[in-house]
Amino acid sequence: MRRIDHERVRPLNDVEIKSVLGSFEGPYANRDKALFLLGIKSGFRISELLSLRAGNILHSGRIVDRVTVARRHMKKKTEGRTVLLHPEAKAALVEWLGELGKVQPVECETYVFLSRKGDNKPVSRIHAWRVLHDVFQRKDLEGKLGTHSMRKTFASKVYEALGFDLVKTQKALGHKNINSTAQYLSFREEEIDQAILAI
Repeated sequence: MRRIDHERVRPLNDVEIKSVLGSFEGPYANRDKALFLLGIKSGFRISELLSLRAGNILHSGRIVDRVTVARRHMKKKTEGRTVLLHPEAKAALVEWLGELGKVQPVECETYVFLSRKGDNKPVSRIHAWRVLHDVFQRKDLEGKLGTHSMRKTFASKVYEALGFDLVKTQKALGHKNINSTAQYLSFREEEIDQAILAI
């Protein structure tokens, strides 16, 4: 597997997102689609996504409105992060967990993105990378892409939706340092260059 520096991957645009969403295949297509949608709609890192258990997603048999990743699963382990669950991600989770529930009991400790290997283990980060990489290749998407492209896509979308407010985007991403947020949005330097040439 060729490793890609996650800070150098690019986000996906709307056309690419739509293309990817229609391209998951195989018996775990709904799981992989739910992982992708939650990734681009929450901004959680891949390790944070894979740490989620059914108890984080379900309450009294219903999908929660906000998803929390516990502090111990966060990058710097200083505090957890709670994100509003986007309706599209919620629908994908309902479909996947409903499908999973037909083949085995879905209990609080059941990993949401369950691997078919082992007893209640999540898919590995490498497997998640392979799933996305295969889809990106099938759709002939160019540039550096990886699992971190989901978080970069979230950052880009939120930044635009917040009127290009860096401070609010920092909060949405859960960054302690605003410089980290600026680095996440460094791909926009190309847009600045184009704007300068256009004036």
